Amino acid sequence: MPSKTDYFSSHWPSVVRELSCELLRQVAAGEPLATTFYPAISRVLADFRPGAIAIVRQRGMDWGLEPAFAAPSDFRIAAVPEVVISSALEAQFIGHDSGWVAAAIASKDRAPSVLVVQLPRAAVDQVDALRPLMIGLAELAALLLQIAGDQAARAAEIQRLTTMLEIAATWQQQRDWSELLESMAEAATQLLDAQRASIFLWDRRRSLLVGRPAMGVEGGQLEVDDSAGIVGAVLGSGTAKRWDASDSESEVNRKPDAQLQFQTTSLVAVPLDNRNGKRMGVFEVINKRDGRFTDQDEQVLKELAVHAAAAIENSQERERLAQNCDKLALAVAENVQVIGESPAIVTLRKTSDRVAKTDLSVLILGENGTGKEVLARSIHLSGARRHEPFIAVNCAAIVETLLESELFGHEKGAFTDAHEARAGKFEIANGGTLFLDEIGDMSLSGQAKLLRALEEKVVVRVGGFTPISTDVRVLAATNQPLAELVRQKRFREDLFFRLNVVTLKLPPLRERGDDILLLAQHFLEDFAHKQGHRVPTLSAAAARALRSHLWPGNIRELRNLIERVSYLCTSDVIQPSDLSFSQSPSEQSDAQRLANKSLNEATRQFQIQHIQSAIQRAGRNMTEAAAMLGLHRSNLYRKMKQLDLETIDD
Repeated sequence: MPSKTDYFSSHWPSVVRELSCELLRQVAAGEPLATTFYPAISRVLADFRPGAIAIVRQRGMDWGLEPAFAAPSDFRIAAVPEVVISSALEAQFIGHDSGWVAAAIASKDRAPSVLVVQLPRAAVDQVDALRPLMIGLAELAALLLQIAGDQAARAAEIQRLTTMLEIAATWQQQRDWSELLESMAEAATQLLDAQRASIFLWDRRRSLLVGRPAMGVEGGQLEVDDSAGIVGAVLGSGTAKRWDASDSESEVNRKPDAQLQFQTTSLVAVPLDNRNGKRMGVFEVINKRDGRFTDQDEQVLKELAVHAAAAIENSQERERLAQNCDKLALAVAENVQVIGESPAIVTLRKTSDRVAKTDLSVLILGENGTGKEVLARSIHLSGARRHEPFIAVNCAAIVETLLESELFGHEKGAFTDAHEARAGKFEIANGGTLFLDEIGDMSLSGQAKLLRALEEKVVVRVGGFTPISTDVRVLAATNQPLAELVRQKRFREDLFFRLNVVTLKLPPLRERGDDILLLAQHFLEDFAHKQGHRVPTLSAAAARALRSHLWPGNIRELRNLIERVSYLCTSDVIQPSDLSFSQSPSEQSDAQRLANKSLNEATRQFQIQHIQSAIQRAGRNMTEAAAMLGLHRSNLYRKMKQLDLETIDD
């Protein structure tokens, strides 16, 4: 008749197989081993009425509960005789007269583990019968621990990749250079559980590696020779390298330690290469908190370095683009400028330069053709919003029924021709500047809607209900006397004060003296450049003719005249005969009135108007006015007395 031991020897393998199948099915179903392992073991050992069951694992010189499985609430590791655990490791299975039995759990890559079971005194004589079961359960535990380890590794890998992607996404959004490098160093120290990290960027011209962040160094950056130490070796070879205190001391550059008042005991460094494979620098992490850096740490840093290099390259590219944009904006601003050296223009330019640095609303006054939009663009390009849109709206050119749609936009179907939704000028100009030209021609109802949008900084599209926040700087211009329109109730007083925070008045061209010649020269050079021709010069007589003209169309008229001359004049020197001035309606009317007078009266009227115009253009400077008229100063006074004109003392 077989003994009890023989019976159990043949019985337990099938029990263990069934238990293995059950637990593996649970694993396949996604049930956590941490909560199913101990209940299953307790069920198998129920006939022996075990007092405690646990898997213990070596941690350094001590032993603790295996973290892969939920710890039994009533288990105390101190109750297990130390000899039970040590003997089990030597003999695979041990039964102790204290009632504890233990079986070693085989493992190649893990710290030693042991399955321990406490039996009641009455079951101690069955220890030998338990041997095959305990060994089978230990083998099952080894398999399950391997599975749990693989699951944990996969979960850790997924978490690592997720964290890596989140970190990379954050880096791509950061704009501040210092914050970006600090974020990279912080991420590396967290992922590798280290004390410090630095990104060394290669300054090829100076043969230096510039490391940031560098705690304890003035300016937060550390400069080392690009061939020194571990980082120099990694830069030169393009391969990752690890070092710890057991390696050769000669490999390490201790100068940074002395400078940083820091002691390096271990480090890992990997190359930083851009997307084209060009070396950018080295990513270094220092002092693993627990032991030395591993193969996995090196791999993590390599992957992190790929994202870091991309973020650094993108940041550098953004910086280059921003610098180019600034240069372009400055170049454009130089071309879009108020040209002139007359006192009024110099004062105006100084004021506009100060105003450009603010977000104040500006009202620009001036006759048609004086350059109001040019001044508005110059203010925009000289301010903080220069990289954002400049949107100009001619209020006089928009019919009343479409004004609201033009400014605020409309939704699809808002009116008969609204076949699709469209953003208004406020939305398009968001972040930039909205220039409202000819604001004095806007209707009162349009003024009310504009005022509300300016005060609330919110617009609602025609046919829509959703408020849209806007951030625009408003510049307005008009050739009409707005203050007079306010008195006549044709312009809202509240809107006037909202727009009229700063007023800039452009003088008419006839009052700007030699600015006429400066502008003429500017236009001559511009048109000659466009045509690929030499720049023609103005004869003295042609210059006098330009100075003496009244310019009712202001700068616009001058530009048109110079453009016509540039294309039609065949000589390198422009003569008065080449200047065909266009008469304005008012000049034509004056000519018609003179046509009805006698020659003497017509001559007298012309001389009066011509002298008054010269005095006005000369800023009431009689010496300059006389020069413009080709007279000596005393002769001008004599002529004015003859014509009964009031003389001026300057």
